[in-house]
Amino acid sequence: MFRHILIPTDGSSLSSSAVEKALRFAREIRAQATLLTVIEPFQLFSLAPEQVSSTAADYHKHATAQAERILSMAEAQANSLGVQCTTVSVEHDQPHEVIVGTALQRNCDLIAMASHGRRGLSAVVLGSQTMKVLAFSKIPVLVYR
Repeated sequence: MFRHILIPTDGSSLSSSAVEKALRFAREIRAQATLLTVIEPFQLFSLAPEQVSSTAADYHKHATAQAERILSMAEAQANSLGVQCTTVSVEHDQPHEVIVGTALQRNCDLIAMASHGRRGLSAVVLGSQTMKVLAFSKIPVLVYR
């Protein structure tokens, strides 16, 4: 069975729900977990208001603090459930690459993550990190909706 689960999170409510479910699953099967969040690099041109109004240093400080909050909350959940875990944050512009790469580097045998469930044109235009993970991962991926 699975012994080490990678659980990526972006801190959204859907992702947080998937973290809770994945940690409960990890507890049931007595697996350890690696909790991961990916920090998007500062973009000079961006649709994200916090990037446009910030300098690179301010953005990095804010994004790093946000990542720490996200991982701290997920780690507290893991601890309350008795799941052994580690946390990782990585700055990269392609989250799916970090997710797949971290799973391999950390010898995870399962990736458990949320899907926003976008379909049709919105899935094509916005892209889906979950779909990209499914396409590129060589290990099983458990998707929560």
